[in-house]
Amino acid sequence: METHTFFLYLLTILLAARLMAEIAVRLNLPSVIGELFAGIILGPSLFGWMEPNEVLKLLAEIGIIMLLFQVGLETDVRRLANTGKKSFIVALGGLVVPFALGFSLGYWAFNLSMLVSLFIGGTLTATSIGITIRVLSDLKRQQEKEGQIVLGAAVLDDILGVVLLALLYEFSIGGGINMINASKVLIFVGAFFILAPIAAKMMSLLINRYDSVSEIPGLIPTTMVSLVLFFAWLAHEVGAPELLGGFAAGLALSRRFFLPFGIALRADKVFSNRIEGEMRPIIQLFTPIFFVMVGLSLNLREIDWSSPFIWSFSLLFFAVAVIGKFSGALFIKESWKMRMMVGLAMVPRGEVGLIFAELGRVSNIFNNEIYAGMVIVIALTTILPPLLMKWSYEKFGNP
Repeated sequence: METHTFFLYLLTILLAARLMAEIAVRLNLPSVIGELFAGIILGPSLFGWMEPNEVLKLLAEIGIIMLLFQVGLETDVRRLANTGKKSFIVALGGLVVPFALGFSLGYWAFNLSMLVSLFIGGTLTATSIGITIRVLSDLKRQQEKEGQIVLGAAVLDDILGVVLLALLYEFSIGGGINMINASKVLIFVGAFFILAPIAAKMMSLLINRYDSVSEIPGLIPTTMVSLVLFFAWLAHEVGAPELLGGFAAGLALSRRFFLPFGIALRADKVFSNRIEGEMRPIIQLFTPIFFVMVGLSLNLREIDWSSPFIWSFSLLFFAVAVIGKFSGALFIKESWKMRMMVGLAMVPRGEVGLIFAELGRVSNIFNNEIYAGMVIVIALTTILPPLLMKWSYEKFGNP
């Protein structure tokens, strides 16, 4: 691709993503849905104005890493400690049940390979903490009991989901399931989560010190992006996906982060807020590219919509996605109204589900039909629950 053509592609992606995200938000939908549709409109599914190329894929990879950095930065591990047992039950049920049901449905009902079925199950375990927080905040329920349970469970879901992602990544690059390699990955990931926050904390102290004496603006975003990219490289070197590095860096630098076992490495709140504020424009620049690329990678014209496969696949896995997340909420000792609200809040897959699906696609685990089916499931689970939550609170009141 010539340079001027690339510039045209990039400005089109950024403007289309922004426009469609604005439209989605005005329709009370998550902005990620608008960015996804921007890619569908620009790509081969509709107008066919552009298609993914290596440079755009690289920018999308940076967008994924930055997105996971933001998720880690916004993760409040203390919420999990405060809500304790109920959040753990909701998170564990919402991880194990959709994974088991998704794998079983893919492997036995649709006769898919074990690796494809594992990826489908993994994709269905995701919960979008960003969408969940936004909906609860809009409803002014973030600090209420159900909000605290959901946010605590979403934190645990994020951590367990990233570990699961590391395992699936190992299976994809290894060409199959190898328990010895899987054990090595788990050991590496465990060591990474213990050592990375300590290293990140030491680096952040150094950056904070030199920021106060630097006469050149922009030290924090430059060093933070470098730190995130370094951890992404380091994660790859220890056999985990690059995404894990971004998540670990964000988690380590979170103003709400603390290590277990009483080893407190609490970040400077003022400095952490500055990191969050100065990194936000960079994150908001790169992450829409990833979501547009997801839409560009879809070719809905190649799918035989008259075939019962795509409809049965999408609807059955959508049902599994909803039932799986509700299962955890059913086991907590609360009123049925509370359980319903908690279950609904855990359903949105959003950007986290798309990360799983995209990994399946780029690893050639998902073909176009399965990938499209998973994106449809993710879109439905992202769009419908926020609308149902708002309607339920208006109809039935607070739990």
